[in-house]
Amino acid sequence: MNAPIQLLDVVALVHDRPSDGLVRGQVGTIVEILSPGVYEVEFSDDKGKTYAMLPLKAEELIVLHTAPVHST
Repeated sequence: MNAPIQLLDVVALVHDRPSDGLVRGQVGTIVEILSPGVYEVEFSDDKGKTYAMLPLKAEELIVLHTAPVHST
């Protein structure tokens, strides 16, 4: 079972969003929970400059993990 997306989670896009200039796999950070299942995601470059910020639904995102995830 997947845990719900949380504030400051690092996520990646599941599909291209050409109208926003974003492609599948682009990485962003959850900066606000707008409503159940809808999140404000900030996309920044390697220097921390934001190049896109938009609301996205949970099904458009995959949470990335940088450490082992253990089942409980």
